[in-house]
Amino acid sequence: MIKLVATDIDGTLIPEGAETLPEELFDTIRELKKRDILFAASSGRQYASMRRLFAPVADDIIFISDNGSIVMCRGRVMASSFIEAPLAEELVRLIRREEGCELLLSTPETMYVDTKDREYYELLVNGYHNKVDAVDDLLACCGRCVNKVSLYRRSGVEDLAVEMKAKYGDRLNIVIAGSLWIDFMNPAADKGRALASIQELMRIGVDETMAFGDNDNDIGMLTRAAESYAVENAQPRVKEAARYLAASYRENGVIQVIREELLR
Repeated sequence: MIKLVATDIDGTLIPEGAETLPEELFDTIRELKKRDILFAASSGRQYASMRRLFAPVADDIIFISDNGSIVMCRGRVMASSFIEAPLAEELVRLIRREEGCELLLSTPETMYVDTKDREYYELLVNGYHNKVDAVDDLLACCGRCVNKVSLYRRSGVEDLAVEMKAKYGDRLNIVIAGSLWIDFMNPAADKGRALASIQELMRIGVDETMAFGDNDNDIGMLTRAAESYAVENAQPRVKEAARYLAASYRENGVIQVIREELLR
């Protein structure tokens, strides 16, 4: 019997960077709650952004934010992990030398940017609806409990991720988070480990968990769920890791599966 449903957002529930969720999803979450089934939203997005997105049911779900580095429930931290300041500084200096890259530092309270690219800034604030503080120099913010460093580039993310993993793979968890982002986190931070922490706290087994994803950063989460689904538009590696296939976000595949398998 399923007691916990966890799903990625961008590329799984909705198009990447979309500002709204299907109204049907909120009704589905309310019905899950009536049956004592927990719902966890998982994303590379900031907690504040995720909470705004799920506003109608925000106090009824668990948030796995910043790719697993922060787990929140009703405004309280359930789990967290951070990057040591010297390593964050080293990473910022290195990425600044890469062509076409923008940076941000995430903390539990806000995210910091020192960008001069107005379009990128508008994407963070008005696209993802993040809480953003603009500063003169990100290096001055590296000691502020950084839970994630993110790199944004409009093309070539996969090739750059290979290079970054070769340099920092032994010191950081590095994941491709959508087609435009690479996230760098403490090695202990991962959507799968975040889901495991929820399972442990709530005494829910892997065999009692259902999960959905589309990208590499979702694979850890899928391995923590006996009922694991890749959506149709998922990366090939994700489809290989998942047990089942669901329809894409264009067809509300996640909602379809939940309603057919859990709420029928």
